[in-house]
Amino acid sequence: MNDLHQRFEHAVNAVRQLRDRPDNDTLLQLYALYKQATEGDAHGPQPGFFDFVGDAKRKAWERLAGTSADEAMSRYVQLVERLGGSA
Repeated sequence: MNDLHQRFEHAVNAVRQLRDRPDNDTLLQLYALYKQATEGDAHGPQPGFFDFVGDAKRKAWERLAGTSADEAMSRYVQLVERLGGSA
């Protein structure tokens, strides 16, 4: 496991221990970056019509289409560091 992957895994754990809950936009960014880093471009079934949270998450993930896993990991780590998590 290279350094970036280790920092990413540490950031994933650190985000669960943040003192303050991030706002919804930041949570969407974290979700989308995590999904892009671990699964690549958005795939799978679309959320249902009344699944507003699922739709917002899917759209946030889709906006990262074409972003490499390493870039998504790096941006995730940087965001967690800005939030006060020691990534």
